[in-house]
Amino acid sequence: MEKQYAPSAREKKVTGNKKSVEPISAPVKQEEKKEEAVETKTDAVKVEEKTEEKKEDKKKIEVTKKDKAIVQGISLPISPKNCYSICKMIMGKTPETAIEMLEQVLKFKRVVPMNNMEIPHRKGKGIMAGRYPLNASKAIIDLLKQLKANSSVNGIDNPVIVIAKANRASRPYRKEGKRAKRANVYIEVKNKFDKLKTKENK
Repeated sequence: MEKQYAPSAREKKVTGNKKSVEPISAPVKQEEKKEEAVETKTDAVKVEEKTEEKKEDKKKIEVTKKDKAIVQGISLPISPKNCYSICKMIMGKTPETAIEMLEQVLKFKRVVPMNNMEIPHRKGKGIMAGRYPLNASKAIIDLLKQLKANSSVNGIDNPVIVIAKANRASRPYRKEGKRAKRANVYIEVKNKFDKLKTKENK
């Protein structure tokens, strides 16, 4: 019979301290997390760069200047005769001066001349015949304000009214077979200096 070998206490301590060496996996995972964080940062930087480039492109896009600006009023509930006389009065004026003139009409300080129509004379006004068309002047003031905004958008620095015309629109029926008054208004604006150049070329 062979004797079994019994290790001593010192040998037990030495063998107990020896541990199986396992591969270190934690630092590898930390490195992978760092790489992922760097990739996400680079993606965010790229997105920011793209947004900045888009903003710069928008800034670079200049306002395309146009030769004219227009405004149209379709089937307005006003008298076409009054619109015709107002358009004749504001012809060749700037939108600002035309608005001021019509505001004076609303305050009964200015008469709209209507010489071609059968209208009574105005004594002491310096005009043969005229009236105070309140509804028509209010509607055309709104159109002129819109025209002023359109001219600024189109890059017209010194706008002048070149075309102002009014026509009859389709008249709907009212009660008792009466027809309502409707008018179409068209106003066009051009730059003052361009207008002078065209006259010189002619």
